[in-house]
Amino acid sequence: MRSDREFLEAFEACTLPPGEFHHADHVRLAFLYLREHEPAEALTRFVEGLKRFARSLGSAGLYHETITWAYLLLIRERMARGDAADFDAFRRANPDLFRWKPSLLDDYYKPETLSSELARRVFVMPDKAVTSAA
Repeated sequence: MRSDREFLEAFEACTLPPGEFHHADHVRLAFLYLREHEPAEALTRFVEGLKRFARSLGSAGLYHETITWAYLLLIRERMARGDAADFDAFRRANPDLFRWKPSLLDDYYKPETLSSELARRVFVMPDKAVTSAA
């Protein structure tokens, strides 16, 4: 497994093989950016990096703004609520963030919302009532 620094550098240089960048790696990337930067800067780096990485693979259409922003905001909240010393501890404390199908976002969004062109282009607010245990 790559160190955090190696992972970030490979991602930002678009040299990370696509087979090494799955959903859990997206969560790791967001966690690392949020640990190193203020939230607005982390969001900017995350968004720009994902778009650049997708373009480097010839798959610019893969980027989805609502999914990207929603996950980063959920990760930020979980980091603030918890005290994980590192990514492995964060992962153990937040297994629901690592579910892909079904996704944690299915608890917040109607399927037709997430599959819409609008949600792909801009951040759309959640449209399902969510009860929180917090």
